[in-house]
Amino acid sequence: MRILPRLAGLLFALLPFSQAQATPMAQTIAQVQRCSPGGPCGHALPVRIVIVTMFEIGKDTGDAPGEFQFWKERRHLDTCFAFPQSTHALCYNAHTQILGMVTGMGSIKSATATLALGLDPRFDVSHAYWLVAGIAGIDPHQASVGSVAWAHYLVDGDLKHQIDPREIPKDWKWGTFALHSKGPNDPTPLSPDNGEMFELNPALTDWAYGLTKNLPLGDDPGVAAERARYTGFPNAQRPPFVLKGDQLAAMTFWHGAMMTDWAHDWVDFWTRGKGTFVTSAMEETGTFQSITFLSRIGRADRNRVMVLRGGSNYTMPPPGVSAADNLLQENQGYSGMNAALESLYRTGSVVIDTLLAHWDRYAKAPPA
Repeated sequence: MRILPRLAGLLFALLPFSQAQATPMAQTIAQVQRCSPGGPCGHALPVRIVIVTMFEIGKDTGDAPGEFQFWKERRHLDTCFAFPQSTHALCYNAHTQILGMVTGMGSIKSATATLALGLDPRFDVSHAYWLVAGIAGIDPHQASVGSVAWAHYLVDGDLKHQIDPREIPKDWKWGTFALHSKGPNDPTPLSPDNGEMFELNPALTDWAYGLTKNLPLGDDPGVAAERARYTGFPNAQRPPFVLKGDQLAAMTFWHGAMMTDWAHDWVDFWTRGKGTFVTSAMEETGTFQSITFLSRIGRADRNRVMVLRGGSNYTMPPPGVSAADNLLQENQGYSGMNAALESLYRTGSVVIDTLLAHWDRYAKAPPA
């Protein structure tokens, strides 16, 4: 009869995940997984870094990568949680306490997904750093496809007045102008009270750039061939590199030399000449608006946000090609997408690894 207690003890000892053997983190994960999304939860997973991506192609692993796949695979974000408040599950690494999310494309989805995460009682992101890492159009005057830019200013391209270009008066440069202004020729500076512009923590941006500015980025023949088409644009013909440059977020996928010129004027207007347009995407102003709201209630820290965008395509065509033809060609796929995704991961990882290596310091306050 004594053999039964001994056998029972042996079996208990061999259980791979018994409550007696589980680490505190493993116990917390199990408890959080039992919580219903959107419902109360008595436990919260600590999050050090949130990696914010906007889309994925197909599966999260093992196929053609979107913005999320490299982070999911290489950062071992293997524990996933249902997140019906948005478009995609949240995935977590218990050792590094990195949380990865896919917001969905566009500022509406990015804003709502970010707000939903910040209000979700299953996750504590109150001291987390946020790294937005996504592809973008890149101005060939400033950089090349495959290059990545750290943003200081985020400018919204949707909040504005607009008339059809065919009805623009002769003395108007553009058919768009700022809300509450007297027109496109009104130079009066305005305060971005409606969310037209956000300024990231400049010390954090400069710190991230300083860590990565000399980082060698990958290259490939396809990207080199695309660069070669941009004769007369020396920065567009450079191999991929890291730079600082500001982000214009607009829900409309625009393209062309004239629109690129408008983007420079629009960023210049809202930053009062302090910013430089470099990348064009859709989501940042929505993401950062939600983090700003969350900061007011202690659920996030707006001073811990970094935006890194990688050029997957140019915002205007090369010499000799029309904007319409180039835009239609780009709809078949971005020539620099894979290079941009690799550059985003390589550059962002330097910053993430540095934050984690010195977490005792950076948990208390952002780098300065």
